[in-house]
Amino acid sequence: MIRIENYADAERYLLGTIDETVSRRTSYKLDRMTAFLHELGDPHRRYATIHIGGTSGKSSTSAMIATVLQAAGRRTGLHTKPHLRSMTERARIDGRPIAPVRFAALLDAMMPAIERTTAHYGRPTYYETLLALAFVHFAHEHVDVAVIEVGLGGRLDGTNVIEPIVAAITSVGYDHTDVLGDTLEAIAFEKAGIAKRDVPLVLAPLPEPARVVVERYAAQAGAPVVHVADLVKVVLESNEAAGQNLRVTTARGTFALTMPVLGAFQRANAATAIAVLERAGERFSPSIEAIVTGFASLEIPGRMEVLSRNPSVVFDVAHNAEKAASLVLSLRERFTGRRIHYVVAIGESKDARRILEILSEMPSTFTFTSFAAQGRRAMTPSHLAAMAESFGSWGRAI
Repeated sequence: MIRIENYADAERYLLGTIDETVSRRTSYKLDRMTAFLHELGDPHRRYATIHIGGTSGKSSTSAMIATVLQAAGRRTGLHTKPHLRSMTERARIDGRPIAPVRFAALLDAMMPAIERTTAHYGRPTYYETLLALAFVHFAHEHVDVAVIEVGLGGRLDGTNVIEPIVAAITSVGYDHTDVLGDTLEAIAFEKAGIAKRDVPLVLAPLPEPARVVVERYAAQAGAPVVHVADLVKVVLESNEAAGQNLRVTTARGTFALTMPVLGAFQRANAATAIAVLERAGERFSPSIEAIVTGFASLEIPGRMEVLSRNPSVVFDVAHNAEKAASLVLSLRERFTGRRIHYVVAIGESKDARRILEILSEMPSTFTFTSFAAQGRRAMTPSHLAAMAESFGSWGRAI
């Protein structure tokens, strides 16, 4: 049996599962994830969960919900993906990533279950193993509630084994079309798969074709649909150097909210997060005071994150057309009349041309670069530069 002695061993093992060919014994369903978690004692059933899906906005919305629940005094787990710096970020409790030593110890303890699962279903994937580790960590640490972000799609995603108290879809757009389908209707069908009987499904505003599909799926599943626009109204009062002052209206009244993150898209995410919290049930629905306190302490790295103010440097992981459009809208709002210089690297599985076309809607120039990450390949800078030049933009490749 493989032994995990330290965090370096854990990283080495997990990275080795990324490019592994899936066993022919594996069905493209939730069979393996269900069996794997059963071998681990079904840790995901030991606490309440909130399930957040969508093409864009789900990580930020999940972070907002978790921060407010923590402010309300709930011991709160948070699983999001991908991580920015360390795998440990995928299993956070009250905002703190799992300690590397604890991460390694948990993975080592999981190895017998991994071997038993492998014998019948093939080895659990990188994503499945990290997700299971988060579930186990949350159970061992006795969280009250865990906010779980969908990894990909929803219907067949590994997270769809949970029975949440409330679920949400933050958006439906074009991403991962090779897996989810190349129409909004097909993608919406996969996203809608998180709908479950008697579990409120909160919907942010969606394109009409997607909304129709989601509502039809939810009705068949017996999930009551709740529209964010019917529950929450968020209005920008003023922009600050690194945040926004908002006026929020719900059925409980109108209150002021300070949110130390930028972007028009974050206002939409805030509305969705508050709507989810309003439908979290008597046990978990927070007070207005907890909402205000939670949002005031919000930190969301990689989402229009201001790294420097002189000159202004903003970091954003806009990796699909929908996110790129949200970024451009927010840059126009925050840096009116400014010329933008983008430093860009794009994975080869992404719709790079459409992303660059959207970014080019602002007066801008580009520096095209690359990245190195296990399991992901970057487009070459020269290819990105040629693509931009083909529709009249300019950039240098480095």
